[in-house]
Amino acid sequence: MDMNALRDGWLRAIAAASDDKALAEVEARLFGGKGEVLELVRSVTALPKEERPAFGKAANGVKQEVEQALTAARDRFVAATTAKELQATDFDPTEPGPRLPRGTLHPITIVQNELVDLFTSLGFQWQDGPEVESEYFNFDALNIPGDHPARESQDTFWLTDKNLLRTHTSPVQVRTLQRATKNGFQPPLKVIVPGRCFRSETVDKSHEHTFYQMEGLVVDRVHGDQGVSTANLIHTMKTCLRVILERDLQVRLRPGFFPFVEPGFELDVNCPFCSGKGCSVCKQSGWIEVLPCGMVHPNVLRQGGLDPEEYTGFAFGMGLQRVVMLRYGIDDIRQFMGGNTRFLQQFPEVSR
Repeated sequence: MDMNALRDGWLRAIAAASDDKALAEVEARLFGGKGEVLELVRSVTALPKEERPAFGKAANGVKQEVEQALTAARDRFVAATTAKELQATDFDPTEPGPRLPRGTLHPITIVQNELVDLFTSLGFQWQDGPEVESEYFNFDALNIPGDHPARESQDTFWLTDKNLLRTHTSPVQVRTLQRATKNGFQPPLKVIVPGRCFRSETVDKSHEHTFYQMEGLVVDRVHGDQGVSTANLIHTMKTCLRVILERDLQVRLRPGFFPFVEPGFELDVNCPFCSGKGCSVCKQSGWIEVLPCGMVHPNVLRQGGLDPEEYTGFAFGMGLQRVVMLRYGIDDIRQFMGGNTRFLQQFPEVSR
């Protein structure tokens, strides 16, 4: 059997095919159920064992060469057909296609990015932490004792390994302080922590089980009898809200208990949906709670490795959804996770 002669004949047959139909007939003759190429490969079983390796190798080489020739021929026919179709029309492939709708940033992402830009311009650094948190960082290190209501199952998503889905971004406060003191603390420390949190909430127009916060922490050394004060906190919060909400709103501070700050405050803004008259969004109070804040508790500073006699600071936890609602006039927090594209399309396009 002259294998080279067979190969040359098969390659000539492929080259002589004038169109797709003719090429398909050649392929069926060579690679069909009893195709000539396949019969060549199968004939190796009829040879003595000592001749089979060399013959099989040569036969497979011929088979691959014929397959490559078939593929090349098919590609030529496709290219020729495409060129013929283009010549028969006035289609210009160099013209730009129709402009497709561009995606949009989620409103929470828009506001979060602007807040990050604002705080970094004020000297803050961006920090991050895990969403699956330990009980120590989420509660113990933040001066929240074991019998505190926040640890109850209806408020916290507990995991089987005794960890939990973090209920706030505050654990990153202690993580950041511990990391800073380990590496040689250089005051002042100013950080922001944007991130997602989880609580077993009853979902309504102003509450969600999954929400976003922007944590802030400022710690500095006490100089004489002067340290970081409540006045610094109030000024920072007013500056932030004035920039991000793009308008002046009436703001109030009222006492609030949070174990990781002392004193603690609730910062509220006058409800823009009812102008303070009372509605379902503000629960008829005329005010919307935006963020808890206060001076860092001495126990939290100690957990971070700092002496509260030498250092003071303030912290805040801003609810991003509520800030977005105030900015864009959204009256139902459930819209953010509803997946309604009509809702998302209202916001600015992503720039390319």
